[in-house]
Amino acid sequence: MSEATTQAQTGRRRRSATALAVLVAGTYFMELLDGTIVSTAAPAIGRDLGVDSAAVGIAITAYLVTLAVLIPVSGWVTDRVGSRTVFLGAIVVFTAASGLCAAADSLATLTAWRVVQGLGGALMVPVGRLVVLRSAGRDRLVTAIAILTWPALAAPIVAPFLGGVLVDALSWHWIFLVNLPFGAVALVAAAVLVPQERGAERVPFDWVGAVLACLGLGGLVVMASLLSLTHVPVVAATVAGVVGAVCCWLAVRHLRRADHPILGLDALRLETFRVSHAGGSLFRLGVSAVPFVLPLLFQDAWGWSAVAAGSAVLFVFVGNLGIKPTTTPLLRAFGYRPVVIGSTATAAVSVVLMTFLTPTTPFWVLAVLLVVSGAARSVGFTAYNTIAFADVESTAMTPANTLSSTLQQVAAGFGVAVAAVVLRAAAPLGGPGSSVPYDAAFVVVTVLLAAACLEGVLMSRDAGSAVRPARRAAAR
Repeated sequence: MSEATTQAQTGRRRRSATALAVLVAGTYFMELLDGTIVSTAAPAIGRDLGVDSAAVGIAITAYLVTLAVLIPVSGWVTDRVGSRTVFLGAIVVFTAASGLCAAADSLATLTAWRVVQGLGGALMVPVGRLVVLRSAGRDRLVTAIAILTWPALAAPIVAPFLGGVLVDALSWHWIFLVNLPFGAVALVAAAVLVPQERGAERVPFDWVGAVLACLGLGGLVVMASLLSLTHVPVVAATVAGVVGAVCCWLAVRHLRRADHPILGLDALRLETFRVSHAGGSLFRLGVSAVPFVLPLLFQDAWGWSAVAAGSAVLFVFVGNLGIKPTTTPLLRAFGYRPVVIGSTATAAVSVVLMTFLTPTTPFWVLAVLLVVSGAARSVGFTAYNTIAFADVESTAMTPANTLSSTLQQVAAGFGVAVAAVVLRAAAPLGGPGSSVPYDAAFVVVTVLLAAACLEGVLMSRDAGSAVRPARRAAAR
């Protein structure tokens, strides 16, 4: 085979892998957007369905709980049924459920269709990411993960603004209807791009592990959702937390001993995977809390309008996008350890500086700070998400991906809960319009990010070297 033919085949493989990563990133964005955008539309939904806006929270919780409890079974279903079949089916379920959510005429109906929507999302994204990880290869892993990372960066920032625009200009139904054309395009693209892959062997379903994992994760996510409410039902949150913690403990014991566990834990023995989901989880908790706290600070303490607050937070998104072309070159030039340390430290410093913001702070200063915070957020997300699979063998990719998706889903859900609890606990320290509770939340977030930075300092210097392209190859 000639060198020209080989290069042509390599080029086609890279373009195919990139197109597949973009497709999965698009479906990931839809899933994340629907997890957060309903909060903005809650008052309008409540008025239309004849319930209090706070009651609409059950539709949000139902979606997040379904995602968390069903992700662990995605790996087994994929190996048994096939990646293309599951991915196409998940897109159909998610898109159809979105349309049915828009047609809901009661809160009970809306909640039921949100559960179905969560079922589609729980299979759609982990399966899509697994296909990308398998097809990218180690030489394209950094680029593929960088593409898959942008939805996690964009959705929490864009959702409040987009939700407000759709509700004000059209109606709350459109926060679900926008998924229909995107779902149709994704379905056609998936039929062309996604390969049909199954597991090498057919293993029995781990019913005990599945039940314990579902109850444990479901309990923790319910507790997090309850803690983020304005008025916390203490008894219900405590019961959910205790049940979740006990079931998770029992699940870990079972998963370590089972011959074919529904959720494999072996990847945690790898330093790179462990760092990605220990310090990485702290990082995700911290950066997930910031977009939640900032709009509340701008509106409740500074008296800004919802549109003004949402527009200001978009500068975090500007930082996300602006730094994105340089994330891969940074990893290539410096390696994972310095990039993890630099991104977590920069994120921590930017959050500390937020405690010094006041209503009289020049807007350009605020904008620069948010851009820097968003840039650190983007680099950190890419580094943690990529290093997770640096040392995972291809034969172990399915259980590692399933475990990664599960841990990331739980960590993201707790980010808002942690911030909400701190805001309520610190509320008595300041009067009406005081920024003290928000400063307290920023301090807690800083501690989380500092802990992630410390773990980065303790990382091996050559961590992630297996997926770090050589500088000479990167310069071609």
